[in-house]
Parts: sequence; structure tokens; C-alpha cells
Amino acid sequence: MKSAADTPGKSLNTKKYEEQLLLKDRALSAAAEGITISDPRLPDNPLIYANEGFERLTGYSVADVIGRNCRFLQGPDTAAETVDVIREAIRTDTACTVQILNYRKDGAPFWNRLSVTPVRDASGVVTNHIGIQSDITAQKEAEDELQKAKKELESANAHMRQDLEAAAKIQRALLPEKPPEIPGLKVSWAFRPCQELAGDILSVFPVAPDLVALYVLDVSGHGVGASLLSVAVSRMLSPVPGRSMVFEDSKGTRPSTPVQVASRLNTHFPFDERTSQYFTLVYGLLDIKKSTFQYVAAGHPPPIVVPKDGAPLICETSGPPIGILPEPNFEEGLIDLGAGDRVVLYTDGIMEAESEEGGYFGQDRFTNNLRATRRVPLEDSVNSLITRVTKWCGDSSPQDDITLLAFEVNA
Repeated sequence: MKSAADTPGKSLNTKKYEEQLLLKDRALSAAAEGITISDPRLPDNPLIYANEGFERLTGYSVADVIGRNCRFLQGPDTAAETVDVIREAIRTDTACTVQILNYRKDGAPFWNRLSVTPVRDASGVVTNHIGIQSDITAQKEAEDELQKAKKELESANAHMRQDLEAAAKIQRALLPEKPPEIPGLKVSWAFRPCQELAGDILSVFPVAPDLVALYVLDVSGHGVGASLLSVAVSRMLSPVPGRSMVFEDSKGTRPSTPVQVASRLNTHFPFDERTSQYFTLVYGLLDIKKSTFQYVAAGHPPPIVVPKDGAPLICETSGPPIGILPEPNFEEGLIDLGAGDRVVLYTDGIMEAESEEGGYFGQDRFTNNLRATRRVPLEDSVNSLITRVTKWCGDSSPQDDITLLAFEVNA
């Protein structure tokens, strides 16, 4: 009589099972990753299997590692915190994946992405741990270099930010500290750079008894280059005799006319093709006694007169920006002012302020706001306009500097 083990069906099942085991063994051996199996039921949880991928990865042969705990891969710079994560996962029979610095047999370090997974029998008892190792040294080094570059960039950016803030403070220091205290005159202004540094700048200062100089200039472009040029020009327009273009003599006794100032600036700041920078300017002299404002607008938006009674008037102007032409023809304008009249000098950043829908603030809204606030104090009128422009832009900041200088005579 044949036993059950000798039956053809049983033999076929056994052979098929053995073939499946051989296939799995060949698959483990052929895997590119290092694969190990340990037995936690044995003392010190030793390795009972290692594939060829593990040999290639670590330099250890299978004979070197069977029967040993895999901690032999650790070395002097292996993070203790990472080792603790692995130990805790094994202690609690849970899976874990870590990046750990290990060492090959020749002592060379390498970064290992190690995953440890418990294997349970039919009753749920953990019988083995499978470890899968992948060499991620190149990836880790690339990540470290990226982090290093990021830190260096953040440091450089912080230094740049500090430099920009310092430069912005210097630029703001060139603005008037407070309006000049001159009987019969009120002055107010607003200065809103679209970036840390502005290409706009303004000033107001007396140049003789009852004669006050006022100007607003706008350098093309934004940022550091525009700011440097605006600072250089403002130094030439300072009220300090001997180095200023606002006087004909070195002692500061004869104020230059607006056309003379524009012509001298044009000679001193010719258009530079390398930077493509130029600037526009409105410069004027207010005669307090005569109640006249003599001005030149070089490629700049013209002054707006806001009478005590009546609609705002946009003055006529002509003349190219400073430095564009070698011998330009600058023309002077003259405004006769009555008691309570206002004059507004400004840059085009106000009209060109853009809403989120793409519409411009425009000239009409500008002049309408000036007229609507004519009865309020000058400073309140200026602040109201800046508030309107800011609200017009919505959540997006203005894309250009916004500068405004206004004065009222016989106030």
C-alpha cells in the first residue's frame, strides 16, 4: 500500500512549493538593494540571511555577517537618535524607515536608507525582521549641498536686506525733516517707494528771503540703480553753497533760474547707454511776496494749480527729460497765485497706479480728489489722495513710486 506522501498529487504540490521558494530566493539574491533577515527569537537578533546586494553595498560577505547583529555597520558618526528609532521599532514590533550613516567593511561611510519590517506567523507572532538597505549617499550629499546653498543664500539675502534698509534710511534722510516755517506758506508731501529704495525724491528749502525752491524728480526704473542716481541728483540740488546747482555763485547769494538748473543738470547727467537711465524733473521757485511760481518741467508731469475757488488747472509744459538731448530747449512757466491757491507737484506713479482689474487711477480721479478735498487742510488733502491711490491698488502694492509735494500760499 502507498502512503499519502507517495501519491502523485502530493508530490506535485511539494515540487511546486519548492520551485516557488527557489524563485523567491533567486529574486532576493538578484535584487539591487541589500536585503537581510534577522531572527529575534535568537540571542541578540542575529542575521540569518543576506543577499548579494548587501554584499555589494557593504563589502561584507554573507559568511562575514551571518550570526551577527547588524549593528556592525554603525560607526563613530552614526547618529545615536537614529539608532534609538530602529531599536524602538524592533522592541515594539513595528515597521520603520530611517536614513542612517553606516560604514562599509573598508571603513568608508555611506548613507543608507534602511527600512525594517516585522514578519509574523499565522498566529501573529513576529518570527523575523526584514531589512532593506539602499545607498542614498549621492542623494544625501546633494540634499546637504542644497541646504548649505540655501543657508548661504538666506544669509546673503539677510545682509542684502540690511544693506537695503540702511540705504533706504540714508535716502529718507535726504527728505526734508519738516516743512519750512515761512509766513504765508504751508507745505505738505507724501513719499511712498514701491520698493525699499526709490527712484523718486523731493525737497523744499529757502534760497533767498521770500524765495523758496521746490522740486520733485523721478528716475527711470526702480531699485538700487535708480536710487543711487536720485541721491546723486539731490546732492546737486541741495541748498549748500559751493556744491549746488541751485545757485549761480559759490557763496549762495544768487539763486539760479529753473531753466539754468535744468540745463546744468542736463550737462552733468548725460544719458548713459550702459544703464539707459535718465530722470524727469519739475523744479520751481516760489516768490512769497509776488505770489508767483516760476518753474521748469523737464519731461515731467506739469504742476496742477488748485484755486481757492474753482476747478484744478493742469499747467502747460514742454521740454525733454534730463540727459536725453545734448542741447535741449527748456521753457519756463509762470503761475500767478491768489490767496489760498494751492500748487501740486507729483510723479506719474499716482496716475499710473493700477487696480487689480487692470485700470489706471488716471488724471481725472487725481484732479477730482484734489478738488473734493480743497476745503480741508493741505496735509489732510495730501493724505486723502494717498489713501485713495492705495485703496485703488487693492491688495497689490503700487508698481511705481508715489511722490507728491503740495504748497499753499498766503495760508
